Amino acid sequence: MNQPILQVENLHKWFPLRRTLRQALAHERRYARAVDGVSFDLFEGEILAFVGESGCGKTTTGKLIMKLLEPTGGAIRYQGEDVTHLRRERLQAYRRNVQMIFQDPYASMNPRFRAKDVIEEPLLIHRVGETRQERDTRIRQTLEAVRLLPPDEFMDRFPHMLSGGQRQRVATARTLILSPRVIVADEPVSMIDLSTRAEILHTLKTVQQELGLTYLYITHDLSTARYFADRIAVMYLGKIVEIGAADDVIDRAAHPYTKALIAAVCEPVAGRENQMKELPIRGDIPSAAAIPPGCRFHPRCLFALPVCQEIEPESINISEGHQAACHLLRPPGKTMQ
Repeated sequence: MNQPILQVENLHKWFPLRRTLRQALAHERRYARAVDGVSFDLFEGEILAFVGESGCGKTTTGKLIMKLLEPTGGAIRYQGEDVTHLRRERLQAYRRNVQMIFQDPYASMNPRFRAKDVIEEPLLIHRVGETRQERDTRIRQTLEAVRLLPPDEFMDRFPHMLSGGQRQRVATARTLILSPRVIVADEPVSMIDLSTRAEILHTLKTVQQELGLTYLYITHDLSTARYFADRIAVMYLGKIVEIGAADDVIDRAAHPYTKALIAAVCEPVAGRENQMKELPIRGDIPSAAAIPPGCRFHPRCLFALPVCQEIEPESINISEGHQAACHLLRPPGKTMQ
C-alpha cells in the first residue's frame, strides 16, 4: 500500500441547534453532532467506501474533506500538509486536486448551461487552457473518457436533454476535467436507474485505473460498495464503527451494526418474494442531537452488555487492517452467531 494521500484525524462537525428562550437565558447550547470523531487514512490509488444509514454523517464527512464545510474540531492532511483551515489562494489549489461528484447531477448543474459549458466552467475558474479551442479539445477528451461518444453529439445539449446516466457522466467529466488526485463521490449512482448503475460504476472504476485516481465513495448500498471499493468504512451516528478490506467487512463482519446492514441486503430467493426478513436490529437511529451514552448503538443492539450503556468502546484489531469498535469483541467467550 502506498503512503496516505489524505489523513483525517478526530474530525468533528457539530451544528448548533435553535434554542428556546429558557435555554438562551441559561446560556445553554445544543448541537447536532453530525461527525463526532472520525479518523481514517485514504491511500493513493485506492477506493474507500463509506456506508451507513441516512443521517450517519457520510455526506458531511465528504463535504468537510471538500472544504465545503468548516470542521468544529480535528485535522485534515493532504499529502502531509495540514489543510484543515485554508486561505482562499491555498483553498483553490487544494480544490483543483480534490474534487467531488454530487449525488444529484441535475441539481448540481446550471440548467441554462450546455454540457460543454458545465464541463468548461472549472477550467475557467482555475484558468486552465489559454484558448477556447484548447479547452474544447480537453472537453472532448474528457467526454470520451466517460464514454459519451461521439463527444460532439453531447456538447451542445442542455441538462434536460440528457438521460439520468448521461447527466451523471457529464457531472463526472466536469470533475475529471481538472485532472484531480482525489475524488469524493457522494452517492454517484443513487439517482440513476438500476439498469444503468453497474455501467456507471464500471466507467468510474475504469477511469480510476487508467488515471490512477483515489476515490472516497459514499453510499448506503453495501452491494455496490463491495463491487466498487477496496476498503469499506461503516459509519453510525457520526463515528466509524468498523473498517477494513471490502471482503473482510462483508464476509467476516464483526460489529452488530455491520451485520444488520448485511442482513438487510435483498437476496432473490424463489418462493420468498413477499416474505419480510427478520433483521438483527431494533428501533430507529437516534437523533444526532441526542446521542446515547456509552456505545451509541446499544439501544438498537440485540446483544448489548451492561457495559455498553456506560462506556464507549475502543477500536479493536480483528485482523490486519480490519478494525471494529464493540465491547462484544473484547470479553473471552463472548461471540455472536
